Amino acid sequence: MKKNIVNAVLVLLAALLLSVLAFHVRIGATADSIAVLKTTGMTCGSCSSKISQALETVKGVAVTEVDLAGGWVIVGYDTKEVKPEALAAKVSGTGFGSNVHVVMTPEQFREITGRNVGQKDAPASGCGGCGTNGGCGARQ
Repeated sequence: MKKNIVNAVLVLLAALLLSVLAFHVRIGATADSIAVLKTTGMTCGSCSSKISQALETVKGVAVTEVDLAGGWVIVGYDTKEVKPEALAAKVSGTGFGSNVHVVMTPEQFREITGRNVGQKDAPASGCGGCGTNGGCGARQ
């Protein structure tokens, strides 16, 4: 009898723990729209990281890309959670000039770029440094 009570208490504690954890898990957003932001003032990789980190804290942002050379920030986001103007404002809040250049669907982005947002182009042969497909790990 005592063993049954202990087992029941353990099961209840496990269920309670799982319930609490379920509320703390952040479910990733799904990008149903892509905002292309024209952004000024970016000069280095640290700028890119700062912008990406800021945008990734916004509820509804699924993926970010920063094109430092071109001055573009591409954000895949859930339209039910956030508006593109809020994304530009978040970038501006990190110290860069930013405005919404265009908003498109993921399908339109794929048609234009030939890839999905967040998917980097793979090198044509191996690591790109030595021309092998074996993943040499070093440039020669």
